[in-house]
Amino acid sequence: MKVLQFTIPVAHDKSVIVQQDELPHFYPHLHRHKEAQITWVQAGEGTLIAGNNMHTFRSGEIYFLGADQPHLFKSNPEYFYPDNKTVIRTLTVFFDPNGSLASLFSLPEMKATRDFIQQTQQGFRLPAEYVEKVSRIMISIQKSNGSDQMICFLQLLGILQGIIPRPEALSPSSISHGITESEGIRISNIYNYILQHYSEAVTLDDVAREACMTPQAFCRYFKKHTGHTFVSFLNNMRVNEACKKLTENKYESISVVAYKCGFTSITNFNRVFKSVMGNSPRGYLDNFLNKVGELN
Repeated sequence: MKVLQFTIPVAHDKSVIVQQDELPHFYPHLHRHKEAQITWVQAGEGTLIAGNNMHTFRSGEIYFLGADQPHLFKSNPEYFYPDNKTVIRTLTVFFDPNGSLASLFSLPEMKATRDFIQQTQQGFRLPAEYVEKVSRIMISIQKSNGSDQMICFLQLLGILQGIIPRPEALSPSSISHGITESEGIRISNIYNYILQHYSEAVTLDDVAREACMTPQAFCRYFKKHTGHTFVSFLNNMRVNEACKKLTENKYESISVVAYKCGFTSITNFNRVFKSVMGNSPRGYLDNFLNKVGELN
């Protein structure tokens, strides 16, 4: 996938960068950078695109993203409304495992940590039971300096590598590192268009026109750069949004959720949902409610 190369502002006296953001919405382009990142979404919700996959994200979640992993935290549409007063707020720890920290990770005592970083290049979402502990250490990293900050950072990595079983990867497939800025902007614009219009009767012709391509050329381009056909990506987007609405309990029935997410029949919704999620909408919702009950 062609994505924007993004440069993290790095202080010359820091190996671990801590960044606190409070903005109207997340950075709107698919991008990657040489640093791995651990992001705590303190406020905000939307869709995370990681590699070729997409996931709903909400306030209170923490994500690990590998070095050079293409990603986009896409805020929900309401964050872009002119009269919107809400903001997103994140605390992120960046580190380059192949930069100034390379000598640290090459130590024999760091083998387990080095293996963890290599094995989680495709990222993961932190299990809910670890969020409180990890967020406390992230705050400690933010507030400390010098060797104290490095000690806190190593404690953070120790907790992450100790998570058993290992969380599911955000994007199981490998991604090409070929980069051009124009390609990154074009694929980001396509994603944004689909994210904004998934609930409508959006067609291949509509998206191809937005990309200034013929439908045939667009199909080849989209498949090459995302690993998805247009229809499979649109279906994944709609199912992802349906999962969000089902678990937020904002609608009175599953059929209403189906129509709000762009499906024209409940039969088609059930079929597509099961093909994407491996479960029916009702089964998915029941499993979610059971897990919430166990945590409470």
